[in-house]
Amino acid sequence: MRPETLRPLARPAVAAVAVALALAAAGCRQDMHNAPRYKPLAESDFFADGSSARPLPAHAVARGQLREDKLLYTGITPQGDPTAALPMPVTRALLERGHQRFDIFCSPCHGRTGEGNGMVVRRGFKPPSSYHVERLRQAPVGYFFDVMTNGFGVMPSYAAQVPPEDRWAIAAYIRALQLSQYFDAAQLDAADRARLDARPAAPAGEAR
Repeated sequence: MRPETLRPLARPAVAAVAVALALAAAGCRQDMHNAPRYKPLAESDFFADGSSARPLPAHAVARGQLREDKLLYTGITPQGDPTAALPMPVTRALLERGHQRFDIFCSPCHGRTGEGNGMVVRRGFKPPSSYHVERLRQAPVGYFFDVMTNGFGVMPSYAAQVPPEDRWAIAAYIRALQLSQYFDAAQLDAADRARLDARPAAPAGEAR
């Protein structure tokens, strides 16, 4: 069949499709697309104060952010002092988690052993204080949590990157690092002392 013979037959179908599309387009509504709304900080004549931005109701709490346990989320006691005890049991799992998180978030500046000689420091960044100075060895564990939460000096807050539970795990691991440098090896039993003596020597400039 020649193409010329199809054209007259196709025209009514094309016209029908065009009419259907036109009717469908006429039925579309833009109510949601053009819904009434205010731009941020725009003026409003609906509210008595003239502002479209509304304050949160008193005592409103976002879902998942109640944070009733103030010690867990701040590290500060009701008396206003950094807590001397962790708000959870110290377990092997907690220390292993703290070790992992410390190596990721802290060791670039503080070094793997907390001496303050991390890789970014070796490249010119201002060195932080060693965790093994007397001042920090005597600091309560809540102090380290507070510094991770709010920052200190050139160190920014890590609250957005590290959840509270992981900050406590890191604080617990920092305590373990401090203990490792001043623990009396004479208190170890024979098996643990043998394992300690079998460890390879630490590289120059790093503590064991």
